[in-house]
Amino acid sequence: MFSAPFSARVASSGAQDILAKDRARAQKLLAGLSPHGPAAFHKAKDRHRHGHGGGGAATGASSDGSDSVDVTDAAVTYTISVGVGSPATDYTLLIDTGSSNTWIGAGKKYTPTSTSTDTRKAVNVSYGSGSFSGTESAAAADTDQVTLSPTLVIENQSIGVASTAQGFDDVDGILGIGPVDLTSTTVSGVSSVPTVTDNLFAQGTIATESIGISYVPSASTDAVVNGELDFGGVDTAKTTGDVTFVPITSTSPASQYWGIDQSITYGNDSTILSSTAGIVDTGTTLLLLATDAFQAYQQATGAKLDNTTGLLTLTESQFEDLQSLFFEVGGTIFELTPNAQIWPRSLNSTLGGEEDKIYLITADLGSPSGQGLDFINGFGFLQRFYSVYDTTNSQVGLATTPFTDAEAN
Repeated sequence: MFSAPFSARVASSGAQDILAKDRARAQKLLAGLSPHGPAAFHKAKDRHRHGHGGGGAATGASSDGSDSVDVTDAAVTYTISVGVGSPATDYTLLIDTGSSNTWIGAGKKYTPTSTSTDTRKAVNVSYGSGSFSGTESAAAADTDQVTLSPTLVIENQSIGVASTAQGFDDVDGILGIGPVDLTSTTVSGVSSVPTVTDNLFAQGTIATESIGISYVPSASTDAVVNGELDFGGVDTAKTTGDVTFVPITSTSPASQYWGIDQSITYGNDSTILSSTAGIVDTGTTLLLLATDAFQAYQQATGAKLDNTTGLLTLTESQFEDLQSLFFEVGGTIFELTPNAQIWPRSLNSTLGGEEDKIYLITADLGSPSGQGLDFINGFGFLQRFYSVYDTTNSQVGLATTPFTDAEAN
């Protein structure tokens, strides 16, 4: 198991925009666009094993994002410093589970070194709200070196070098960690290119194609280092209990992503959502619940909808009476404490809200339950737990951390 630090950044354009982005993303997920869970990965492996190409440019090709689930549309984004070449030049890349090409050149330009090989193969990738085109800097036989951390170095990695890039601000490119099938048709003359995770596995660096994610909750919208990616295993030093693994749900469309079955209870006996399918998603900011479950939560808490932000609010006395939410996943109960259910008050200004108001992170998914994707455990939830995305075994893992009960808000 090898770790690499990353930075999480929440958009500071206001709660209405965050909520709108989350709901728009949810509707694309409900429509089954751009699958990027284990089902997509294993399908890709089967297709390439039998000599068939995959399906289209990574993350879709629509300029308005109508047919894609795009990292640049998300209100919460993750960046990682990646070294390319030897000696390495550091580039700040967006981490994207929904695309698979790794490329640089949107900001800092590519610096060739002794490990670089220019194959002069054309590369073109379209995203929902951006694109890049250029050449591949390396081929399968002789590629550039990629450094994710001092102990995590990938040899023979194909890197796209952008001659033009649109829709990417404050980053140099993307680290694509989705299924290899999403690289199909993106590079001229090849059916697909191995992803960084493919190469880590093929080179024996990791035993399973899995990624663990841990957070340190941060009261800042800046891209500060507050998380780590653990490639190939679980870092037990970051957990306070055993990891509960559950198989990917069989219910579609949640089954096409990192889908799980769970139930949610408020306090001791108020059922908010009976056992149903949904997903864990690092690209969603809030905790989204199907409309009927959201309404049940609002009634149980007594929260009022704030017209300015679109979020639920509580008075101080209501917050003092707020009960925990209990998520039952695979027979294990995960407690989201009252403190974890509220937006960090130091960041209220980023919502366009009032400084002393209490805003809840739970919001309306925008569709009733029974649609096959009835909840999204987003960044607000995942900050409090260690999560594992295990492609090899088609499972998701959750565990408590030292920050599960933190009073950070």
